[in-house]
Amino acid sequence: MGRPYSQDLRDRVLSAVDGGMPPSEVAELFEVNVSYVYKVLIRRRTTGITTVLPWAAGPRPKLKEYEDVLRRHVAEFSDATLEEIRAWLFSEHGVKVSIGCLWKTLRRLKLSLKKSHSTPPSKTAKMSPVTVAPGMRPNAS
Repeated sequence: MGRPYSQDLRDRVLSAVDGGMPPSEVAELFEVNVSYVYKVLIRRRTTGITTVLPWAAGPRPKLKEYEDVLRRHVAEFSDATLEEIRAWLFSEHGVKVSIGCLWKTLRRLKLSLKKSHSTPPSKTAKMSPVTVAPGMRPNAS
């Protein structure tokens, strides 16, 4: 992502436009995009602000304040499913989130859900004994 223009450049652009130069010539003179000149003029006219706005960094994660309790819960109930954790969040803390939001939060916190194995691990083995030579069909009896 690009960096904002310096305040000095902003002031020079606004001074040139205020001095009577058309925005297209100002953009060419200061080597900026014409849309930038118009955006600066519109912001000054509507809000009176000519300085750089602080970077907002996007929305704050919905489960940010529940990270500690979420860590403890996942550590205690490591074989819980996402749906079970979601139901727990709603019943205990009144927070309603989607499965996707919960999954992204757990991934951001580097928490994995390890499931307990209910069946023994599978193995690679022959399923039935070979009674005919390869490429031959068994006789129908």
